[in-house]
Amino acid sequence: MTENDKDPAGGSGREWERRVLTELATASLKERRQARRWGIFFKVLTFVYLILLLALLSDVNWKEAATTGRHTAVVDLKGLIAPGTNAGAKTVIKGLRAAFDSDKTAGVILRINSPGGSPVQARYINAEIGRLKKAHPDIPLYAVIADVGASGAYYVAVAADKIYVDASSLVGSIGVRMDGFGFNQAIDKLGVERRLLTAGDHKALLDPFLPLKQFDKTYVQSLLDDIHGQFIAAVRAGRGQRLKEDQDEDLFSGLIWTGDRAVELGLADATGDADYVAREVIGEETIVDYTKKRDWLERLSEEWASALGRVLGARLFQTHGVAPVY
Repeated sequence: MTENDKDPAGGSGREWERRVLTELATASLKERRQARRWGIFFKVLTFVYLILLLALLSDVNWKEAATTGRHTAVVDLKGLIAPGTNAGAKTVIKGLRAAFDSDKTAGVILRINSPGGSPVQARYINAEIGRLKKAHPDIPLYAVIADVGASGAYYVAVAADKIYVDASSLVGSIGVRMDGFGFNQAIDKLGVERRLLTAGDHKALLDPFLPLKQFDKTYVQSLLDDIHGQFIAAVRAGRGQRLKEDQDEDLFSGLIWTGDRAVELGLADATGDADYVAREVIGEETIVDYTKKRDWLERLSEEWASALGRVLGARLFQTHGVAPVY
């Protein structure tokens, strides 16, 4: 054994090597254990974060869960009434059903602040309100209009037992519109040649790159008149004898009125906000918000469907480019 075969402590070189290897292995094991503990910690932390995030993005009504007594249920209808929005029929109906299904609900307030939108979506909500009222005859539903409750929003409101407004609310607009543009002169000036092939005499109805045909105008006007008639029928069915049709011949002309004037014409019943209705009309001052929000998965799927619909719509309805709205 040479001097190089001994370690500084006097042991043999091989013993020194074993000792060093053992210490390295022990240190490595400790590091792996520590890394494993931190890995588990961060996995748990990530899991908790995801659970909280999903809870926030879901439509769980924590206020409802915490309520122990009778209350007034509120569902918001805000913004454009259209598929894929928080004012779309699917979302609003979900909130209304939850409100009516609670055995603690003394009355329901549909809180409206919307200029209208899709006739179909508005009809869906109107019809569902009628169904819920029949299924729960002891629970009244009141519409409360804030800044604006016009067109499709008013179509929804007339299904309520009573309509409350502010003196300065904008109410009414009982009419139907369809918007579009004509580019035939523009493409002539630009020297653009339009190539259009159709199968069906009227497949190019309202083509924006062709002059407006009298047949197209007459036909589409008949469609709008038909939808307008459905709107008027819904208003008369909802408001009944409260309407003062003899006081203003423009009642169904598409005009809007202030809340005060709407009450005079029978389009609304009285002035008052949601707090007033809950306290003085329903008799339960405690308000629980049942408004539903679309969760992230629903929003994602609807955005994909909407994008696909726009592509298909551009193909199928490129000659129209428009749709009727309330």
